[in-house]
Amino acid sequence: MTDLVIVGAGGFARETAAAAAAARRRVRGFVDDDPALHGTTRSGLPILGPVDSVVSMPDTAVVVCVGNPRDYTARQRIVHRLGLPEDRYATIVHPSAELGAGSAVGPGTVLLAGVVLTADVTVGAHVACMPQAVFTHDCRVGDYATVASGVRLGGGACLSAGSYTGSGALIREGVTVGEGSLVGMGSVVLRDVPAGEVWAGNPAGFLRFTKALEEKTA
Repeated sequence: MTDLVIVGAGGFARETAAAAAAARRRVRGFVDDDPALHGTTRSGLPILGPVDSVVSMPDTAVVVCVGNPRDYTARQRIVHRLGLPEDRYATIVHPSAELGAGSAVGPGTVLLAGVVLTADVTVGAHVACMPQAVFTHDCRVGDYATVASGVRLGGGACLSAGSYTGSGALIREGVTVGEGSLVGMGSVVLRDVPAGEVWAGNPAGFLRFTKALEEKTA
């Protein structure tokens, strides 16, 4: 089995290391661009060097585990920067996750403990799915999306590429969260969220444009 190197050394990276270990995957360590971390350990695993060092580790699989609500596009930027072929990226699925019939998960994606894909769910590449997220029948999740813990999607809902859905959010069946948009934690989304917008509340409504969209239109 090919060893795994995890890009990043923050909370999500360490959670992914634990999920990989639970799935009996060998984890060689982390890479991170903070030079103060090099030569140290996190969760009992070494920080092997800067992010770009994975390019010179052809015998390893890679998963990129960076990003947070303040910068949820970081994962996509790093994948593009590394330029690795698709087959270098591992898909990490915790043993307690449930993948129903007809469901598919892309390369570089992580499903943490208790994630449920009920039936015919499609999850793209480099998606971060935190514990206990539930995707019901025919849901679609685009590349680079982040789905925080406890999110629930009704049938046929869609989280578009690069979107961020905060902890405990509920997405009504058939609703689409637009590309690059952010849904606040605990929100109840009853209608489509346009691309590049931040929505929150119950029912969820527009708060502002995302930083990325503001910069693009400035």
